[in-house]
Amino acid sequence: MKTAIRYFTKSKKGNTEKLAREIAKATKLKAETVAVDLPGKVDRLFLVNAMYAAQIDKEVKQFLARNKDKIGEIVNFCTSASGKSTLGVVKKEADALGIPVSQKEFHCAASWIFINKGLPTDDDFARAAKLAASLTK
Repeated sequence: MKTAIRYFTKSKKGNTEKLAREIAKATKLKAETVAVDLPGKVDRLFLVNAMYAAQIDKEVKQFLARNKDKIGEIVNFCTSASGKSTLGVVKKEADALGIPVSQKEFHCAASWIFINKGLPTDDDFARAAKLAASLTK
């Protein structure tokens, strides 16, 4: 099964990028930003993103639109200061583009300004990596 990892973050803290890198290390895949289109069809896309004002960023939406015919299924991985998942908003966007979204996902709280200091933890990153590894076997 061909799998790719794409991530988007605009945070200077780098929690989402670190999450993508941990997933990449566990799966022996390359994590790239959503600025890099998929070179060809993938069965599964690990989409690593964050919640911004109860929404996903427009760059994530644009990536999905550009690559909609190359994605077999999205598996959502996210961080957010609220601790809420982006699964619902990713699914809404993906449904409009005809891209299936797995119900298997990972999300965790992340620090932002003075909220959730010290999050995500190493355990959070390990749980995300474990899920990704189990989905690439």
